[in-house]
Amino acid sequence: MSIDPQMQAVLAAFAEFNAPPPNTVPPEVARRGPTPADAVKKLLLAQGKSSAPQTVPIVHDMSIPGPAGDIDARLYAPAGDGPLPVLVYFHGGGWVIADLDTYDSSARALAMAAECIVVSCHYRQAPEHPYPAAHEDAVAATRWVIAHAADFGGDPSRVAIAGESAGGNLATTTCLEFAKHGWPTPIHELLVYPVVDAAFGTPSYREHVDAKPLNRAMMVWFWDNYAPDPAMRLEAHASPLHADLSGLPPTTIVTAEIDPLCSEGEAYGDRLRAAGVDVNVRRFNGVAHEFFGMGAAVKKAAEAQKFGGQALRASFAKAPAKG
Repeated sequence: MSIDPQMQAVLAAFAEFNAPPPNTVPPEVARRGPTPADAVKKLLLAQGKSSAPQTVPIVHDMSIPGPAGDIDARLYAPAGDGPLPVLVYFHGGGWVIADLDTYDSSARALAMAAECIVVSCHYRQAPEHPYPAAHEDAVAATRWVIAHAADFGGDPSRVAIAGESAGGNLATTTCLEFAKHGWPTPIHELLVYPVVDAAFGTPSYREHVDAKPLNRAMMVWFWDNYAPDPAMRLEAHASPLHADLSGLPPTTIVTAEIDPLCSEGEAYGDRLRAAGVDVNVRRFNGVAHEFFGMGAAVKKAAEAQKFGGQALRASFAKAPAKG
């Protein structure tokens, strides 16, 4: 294994913050700490490049009614006459840290790469709101987006779902919930290094136990905050790797080589395939967890965004447009 030089440059910039790892401080302190996204901006400025976000014609904040109050969300839309396809997106952060701003670059990239409206959704976070609060918010947000897509120029018959890391967990458990109730599921799911199991002994966990910016100790801390009861971690809406996956939509999975979550993401692809789901898994070598949103500084991130965008566009093209 060799690390991609551009990925290494971002990690070096991140290390310069000299911030304590999230798992060594209280959650409220961890939420205020620097992020890999901050490291990308720092690196770009040091290289004499612009750190401005990728241009998207329409970006505005909104709120979605949830089971315990309003859910913060942000809409990103490319130019073009509607109705446009829609992507519901959930950010990462181990269900504990991060927010819409932290993952703004991913949402922008997907809106342009997939030529669709992206609705990026926040959710209640642990430990204040443990499992299954985040899952419940994700289900509610997705149902609302489908029901109201036409109100913001979207096509309710062409709605897909995506998420990174813990957000990938929420995206696929939302699809499981839809399948359970017989609701029309999103037409595609894009899962970027998703958390799909609460086990810490996979090959990638063993190989990348001390990886940056995500390692085994951090994942244990995230799970301890999100689902402190070990029995709950075995439930389908916590560890979907062990669920009945039949009836899920076509799925694209992106994994990163230098990531404790790499093995479980690829195992999830195998489980989906065994359940009869059309799935495409691609590992990006030499890059680490959180790389997906780093397209401005890491070429392989831009390649991953293009890969995900192409998969989404293909699914949107197969679904007849409404209106």
